[in-house]
Amino acid sequence: MTRSTTFLKFLLPSLFGIFMFLVPLNIDGETTVPVAFLANWIIELISVETITLLVVITIVFAAIMSILFTWILKIDTGFWSSIFNTSHFWVTLRAIGAIFAVLAYYGVGPEMITSSSTGGMILNDLQPTLFTVFIIAGFFLPLLLNYGLLEFVGTLFAKFMRPVFTLPGRSTVDNLASWVGDGTVGVILTSKQYEDGYYSKREASVIASTFSVVSITFTIVILDLIGLMHLFGPFYLTIFIAGVIAALIMPRIPPLSKIEDSYYNDGSELEEIIPQGHNPFSWGYKQALTKAEKSPGFVSLVKEGIKTVFDTWFGVLPVVMAIGTLGTILAEYTPIFTWLGLPFVPLLELIGIPEAQAMSETLFIGFTDMFLPAILIEGVQSDMTRFIVGAMSITQLIYLSEVGGVILGSKIPLGLGKLFTIFLIRTVITLPIIIIAAFLIF
Repeated sequence: MTRSTTFLKFLLPSLFGIFMFLVPLNIDGETTVPVAFLANWIIELISVETITLLVVITIVFAAIMSILFTWILKIDTGFWSSIFNTSHFWVTLRAIGAIFAVLAYYGVGPEMITSSSTGGMILNDLQPTLFTVFIIAGFFLPLLLNYGLLEFVGTLFAKFMRPVFTLPGRSTVDNLASWVGDGTVGVILTSKQYEDGYYSKREASVIASTFSVVSITFTIVILDLIGLMHLFGPFYLTIFIAGVIAALIMPRIPPLSKIEDSYYNDGSELEEIIPQGHNPFSWGYKQALTKAEKSPGFVSLVKEGIKTVFDTWFGVLPVVMAIGTLGTILAEYTPIFTWLGLPFVPLLELIGIPEAQAMSETLFIGFTDMFLPAILIEGVQSDMTRFIVGAMSITQLIYLSEVGGVILGSKIPLGLGKLFTIFLIRTVITLPIIIIAAFLIF
């Protein structure tokens, strides 16, 4: 392969990958990225009802096959076993997800499971989008992963990302994919890099729980819900500053700092040292061409895409269904999150937050679903309070109905306990920043 051919093999797929995941487009007055646009186009083409049925079939199939491979046949070799042979905990969770999906789809059984605020919302509003995003992401992620882009960007940004965020330079692409595009895509990309040995357990956990941020699109939806669309600029600047400060602190304190820097399947640590005679650009370019030269052909690319789609469909969708439904049941049918917020009422009143009681009830409910705080605060008269709650719901970042559920369904080593601890710490770090910004704006 000639040098110019190798260069094109690096450049063209990488540019197309950047376009698909990182370039915001304004389509019919809405800001989106091509991956999300294609996902929505597929839903409109096939119809949301058909996609929802496919989701139910997928989740039920995942549960049955997991029971078969793990508990009955106990097959632990081959392509399908790598997807369906898992721990007893995950088999149980997939089975629970399947039960919830069937009940919600047919609208039978306890209302707390089938309600449009719990299982019905997870199945009908969230799962079709995840289903289609996973298809698009599965086939297009290799454009970012396999043709040298991460090697090039990683070398350029290593001297910034490592001392500032304790992360490899290549994580810059993951972080941008989340920020501009979608947090779930960022989690999938991070999980894939972790499985391939490019991130340690600690690095993958930091990226997934700190940088898989809510996209611009979701930010606009939240602003619309709380009726503050005219404040988009200061609102987004606030969550950006709060998010960056949290990203500086979180990797340096427990629980993230205590996660070991070991690698999945004894993978090897990523080498980021620039040899003598090279600068970051020249070494990154050389690394990128080496990667592009070894990159797989079209058939291998399709096979890898299919494997990634199946991994996310069968591994993540049932977990999101189970965890998301259970979380929203807790939020809607128990007073637990109201109780958790009560001790903060005097403090919020002392600071001078209007309608502190209503705000306290939303402080922790965002762990179950990002939209619940904004929905609960709709009746509050104070623009300042709605601003704080809306910004908090985004900067808290870990919510079980989507990003949290996807992390739990991935290979990234973060359990439910660690995720809730991270959620609480992010709340403690970002809430004062948002309150200060609110006082400056209002």
